[in-house]
Amino acid sequence: MDTKIFNINRRHFIKGAAASLALSSFGSYGMELIYRDKPLRVGLIGTGWYGKSDLFRLMQVTKVDVVSICDVDDNLLKEAANLISLRQPSGKTPRTYRDYRKMLAEKDLDIVLIGTPDHWHALQAIEALKSGAHVYVQKPISVDVIEGEAMVAAARKYNRVVQVGTQRKSTPHLIDAKKNIVDAGLLGKISHVEMCCYYHMRANGNPPIEKVPDFLDYELWTGPAPLRPYDGIPHRRWWRTFMEYGNGIMGDMCVHMLDTVRWMLELDWPKRISSTGGIYVQKDGKSNIADTQTAIFEYEELNCVWQHRSWGTPADPDYPWSFKLYGEKGTLSGSTMRADFVPHGDGEKIHMDVIYEKEKYPEDLTEKDIELNAAPATRLHMLDFLAAIDKGTLPIADIREGHVSTASCILANMAMATGRPLIYDPKNIVVVNDAEATALLQRDYRAPWKHPHPNDFK
Repeated sequence: MDTKIFNINRRHFIKGAAASLALSSFGSYGMELIYRDKPLRVGLIGTGWYGKSDLFRLMQVTKVDVVSICDVDDNLLKEAANLISLRQPSGKTPRTYRDYRKMLAEKDLDIVLIGTPDHWHALQAIEALKSGAHVYVQKPISVDVIEGEAMVAAARKYNRVVQVGTQRKSTPHLIDAKKNIVDAGLLGKISHVEMCCYYHMRANGNPPIEKVPDFLDYELWTGPAPLRPYDGIPHRRWWRTFMEYGNGIMGDMCVHMLDTVRWMLELDWPKRISSTGGIYVQKDGKSNIADTQTAIFEYEELNCVWQHRSWGTPADPDYPWSFKLYGEKGTLSGSTMRADFVPHGDGEKIHMDVIYEKEKYPEDLTEKDIELNAAPATRLHMLDFLAAIDKGTLPIADIREGHVSTASCILANMAMATGRPLIYDPKNIVVVNDAEATALLQRDYRAPWKHPHPNDFK
């Protein structure tokens, strides 16, 4: 990108709606975040769709030098290096690596962004923390509960900031809804929450086994996960359809909505978690994730209920992926696209729409596969991350908060698998009175990878 255009866009940032919220939170300090004297040295692990998206949002809000990038796919790596060189004011091309361990061994990065599949998040985040970097890691933070506990312990031991990519907390219209509806008491007592996802997002094909292409290190892509026979490029939708690499739609989509509800209502660990579901409709493909699932996260005089179906029609066409807070005085519906408050009885309805920043960031319009509705939220999320680094404070999506939301979803899958409600004790890292479920808190790792444990960081 032309340096002049880059600087103009940076000036435009402070006029944007998301930036206004950021600057109102940070005061004049917000300007220091944007116009820092010395660029931050940044590395990216996982140069696919969302890894690049996170990196480009960071590049839009502060001065960075993208020093190194890593991916097991040579084609993705080459493409990302070229795009980054075009976006960096310096025109510099970052160093490229296949193995993240070699990249982190340089110990020359201030920030590491992690955009790899879920089964890699824990090992890569912990190694980045050990190298001295602050970390921005995509959600869900882990594939099992013990990984998450280890990530929290590592972040605290190495005294580094970890921001989780649960950017609904930085979504302008949802910030507004929390402040002016929830916190203002318009809902009254809230004793029921519904969350859902009805997107037809479950890949369910039957591709044949084939030879691994030379440009992909499939062994390293698989890492600690079970080695499935190679049946095509795993990027984007395909890997998410297997429990070997994640936790299904529950782990992918519920984590966002549960995390948002927890933030809005100031909730911590659920008292008890139960879930039912399975593959009820889409039985003809290789996918082994649930196409239908209901979960209940129980709190004191409050149930948070999750429902997903990857088939059929949404319960509310305006809110196919969303949350609804039911209070005695009214209901608040929220999604990435909008929010609506409907009072019980008399009173005014309140409607809020997603904020776009297309005019402020024209480069967004030409970025491949960008989620335009999420870009302002991610920019604000990055600013919060930077402020936490500079001030030595916890970010809004601190690793512990990401762990509670992630682990709660993992526990819901465990409850579905065992057929009974589970009560998790985070102090002792056990499922109360349930040895079988406690054993499921940690997955087996494929050799020679070693599973991290929180005791490793005491």
